[in-house]
Amino acid sequence: MLIILFLIILFHVAAAALLFVATIYNAWWVVTPTGREVIYADLWYSCNSTCFPVENSHTASAAFLQTVQATMILATILCCVSFVVFILQLFRLKQGERFIFTAIIQLLAALCVMIGVSVYTAEKDSFHVASLRDGSFGASFIVAWVAFPMTVLSGFMYLILRKRK
Repeated sequence: MLIILFLIILFHVAAAALLFVATIYNAWWVVTPTGREVIYADLWYSCNSTCFPVENSHTASAAFLQTVQATMILATILCCVSFVVFILQLFRLKQGERFIFTAIIQLLAALCVMIGVSVYTAEKDSFHVASLRDGSFGASFIVAWVAFPMTVLSGFMYLILRKRK
């Protein structure tokens, strides 16, 4: 049982690390203009050798971008909170009870990841300036999609897991 518990904790920490990387790293969108430096755009900045904020990110026309920012931050926070709740429940629950509250928080984190990445996929052209529209999805975008099934799986693992001696 101790090995299973260790693997579940390791899986949860890996999912949280992927969410941190996807939210912080600046490679959601990659543009390779001919004859110039590669431009990496994330949820807040566009960078080549220098970084500059995403244009009009504070306006109503960039509401989709603000949605992605909020849901990815919320997913990361919820994933960390569910880990803390799991550790607390590990010492507080009676033998034979399930980690339902931890599972609910983790599944909410997965829902936030899915919403954020789906909105980014559907509305990427609405908040990129015209010079950045001819690009492709970057590593952070892929990491966010990988974090989604990991958070779903860890949420279901907590639903199934019972506290044993």
